[in-house]
Amino acid sequence: MQKVEKMTLATLNDLKAELEYLKTERSDEVAEQIKIARGYGDLSENSEYDEAKNEQGKLYSRIAELEYIIANAVIIEEPLGTDTTVGHGSKVVIKFDEEDEEEAYTIVGTREVDPLEGKISDASPIGKAIVGKGAGDRFVVEAPNGHMAGVIISVTR
Repeated sequence: MQKVEKMTLATLNDLKAELEYLKTERSDEVAEQIKIARGYGDLSENSEYDEAKNEQGKLYSRIAELEYIIANAVIIEEPLGTDTTVGHGSKVVIKFDEEDEEEAYTIVGTREVDPLEGKISDASPIGKAIVGKGAGDRFVVEAPNGHMAGVIISVTR
């Protein structure tokens, strides 16, 4: 079963650029490493050759992964206007009942997640709990150590 990869157009373009680099420049670099390593003699005891072949395997694996992601990409159109419900591209401020401080998040595609930057996906536990809701709505997050309830303070685009 194919997995849909949600992302913005900018992220898709970044992945396509990385794929192009890997298929051209990086592939040539690895081929040259293998060629040089072959020149060192007996391949059965040649650690440089083994390392170059391992690098080639990693390269082919990443190329295959990127091709799969790009083939299954679904572009998230960030909505325009002043829609007040949580969706992709929303900037959300929430407050959990047991905590004193508010937390700010941006809802992004699964390939753009960066928790340190406050970017979470709609597939995350918090994302699942708040998508489709608006400011003032309550939510419950299913966490491994129990439920966490809270309220959405604000939603902006």
